[in-house]
Amino acid sequence: MIRKIVQIDESKCDGCGQCIPSCAEGAIALVNGKARLSSDVLCDGLGACLGECPQGAIAVIERDAPAFDEAAVAAHLAKDRPGAAPHAPVAAPAAPARPRLSVLGGGGAPAGGGCPGSRSQVLPRRGLSVVGGPGPGPGLPPAGAESRLGQWPVQLHLVPVTAPYFEGADLLVAADCVPFAYARFHEDFLAGRAIVIGCPKLDDNAFYAQKLGAILSRSDVRSVTVVRMEVPCCGGISMAARQGIAASGKAIPLDDVVIGVDGARRG
Repeated sequence: MIRKIVQIDESKCDGCGQCIPSCAEGAIALVNGKARLSSDVLCDGLGACLGECPQGAIAVIERDAPAFDEAAVAAHLAKDRPGAAPHAPVAAPAAPARPRLSVLGGGGAPAGGGCPGSRSQVLPRRGLSVVGGPGPGPGLPPAGAESRLGQWPVQLHLVPVTAPYFEGADLLVAADCVPFAYARFHEDFLAGRAIVIGCPKLDDNAFYAQKLGAILSRSDVRSVTVVRMEVPCCGGISMAARQGIAASGKAIPLDDVVIGVDGARRG
């Protein structure tokens, strides 16, 4: 079958191993100092490893390959890490400079470490009330308001489909312009939700639908809220969410919220 799958250019690979922890399926291994795809059936083709390679040696291509096999992944992970749950992400320890961040998964990092910019992490949801005085104007957040972000990364291309922060979560799918337009984004939308962001105009909306379908299929997401801009092209992210829910085969409630370019909530 023709499907999306990871391709590694060994001529560019320097064997740093930074791509390995980002692959929840364990499909990449170092062989003779080069990163290689262990088996086609272990690669889901979603490209969680793309942001990890400093040499740009990894790409997602379409070619003839056997179908992704979840049972083979489970067996592969169980063999390498006895007692580990299927699809449990493997991640390197948090960088010392950010001790407050909890890194998901077990095991140490390969030689060379992982990329801190796209390594899966859960941020503490402290639930503290905001500090400081009232905001500078009606509808604006109070001074010193605390971030409500509870995870990293947030870009739909980078989040692992099996990240634990999706389990039992209310998922927020946000167009990436929304937080700049809507002043109370953290308080009104982000608080208490897992989040993925993207831009359907500048990116592959079919990929978004596929990735969301994979996340929803593998995690017990309770609800999906889409927050998008009023411009017509932004409607693509709502379409991707609907297609993702349909692909999951689950009856997940969807709320679609539109934000005006003036920052007003349209619905």
